[in-house]
Amino acid sequence: MTKLKVYVDRMSQPSRAVLIFCKANGIDFEEVRIDLAKGQHRSPQFQEINPLKQVPAIVDGRFKLSESHSILRYIACTFPGIPDHWYPSDASSQAKINSVLDWHHSNLRPASAKLVVNSALGPALGLPLNPQAAAEAELLLSSSFSNLEAVWLRSSSGKFLLGRSQPSIADLSLVCEIMQLEVLDEKIRNRVLGPFKKVNQWVQDLKEATNPHFEEIHQTLYQVKSRLAAARMRSESKL
Repeated sequence: MTKLKVYVDRMSQPSRAVLIFCKANGIDFEEVRIDLAKGQHRSPQFQEINPLKQVPAIVDGRFKLSESHSILRYIACTFPGIPDHWYPSDASSQAKINSVLDWHHSNLRPASAKLVVNSALGPALGLPLNPQAAAEAELLLSSSFSNLEAVWLRSSSGKFLLGRSQPSIADLSLVCEIMQLEVLDEKIRNRVLGPFKKVNQWVQDLKEATNPHFEEIHQTLYQVKSRLAAARMRSESKL
């Protein structure tokens, strides 16, 4: 059998979720790095893998698949030995997890991405920082965190989303999105995340449940965080 190929950029939130899932479950796979900053996702070779030119994507034999939520569901359902808590086999539990994933893509993800791009990463992508757009994103992100605590983390029966005692693929997808906030200025990050104690505790619980893989996969993000912090310090020292 051919080894599963996983095409990722570790600065991509969904890419990190797929990588952590594969590593946490002992899946034999080949990580293929696609550097978004260098435009490798637009190469003809990668477009053969994913015509939408996005990461993550996988190739399993002759089967190709994109979109991280679909990838996580496919691996959980296809590869042997995956513990049931990641994506349970019963339809009602799957539907609950799917509802969190659907909510993520229309709430938490656009809010987080908009704030990070307009407050920190824009110049690296050839875009100017936009304080007004960042302020709008911060309001949406605050609302998303409020809903995350009030709905998905409201149960006291378990540490993880939907009151579960063990993490699901939804936990991984959402937490990798939130981790992208690490690249923000510390004052902004504390202002955004600080008030949400349940969210912060859940992030910590998920780190512990998936380490050492969680920290390993996030090293690229931490390195970018350090470079951006150093650049901010140099800029402030010139004022």
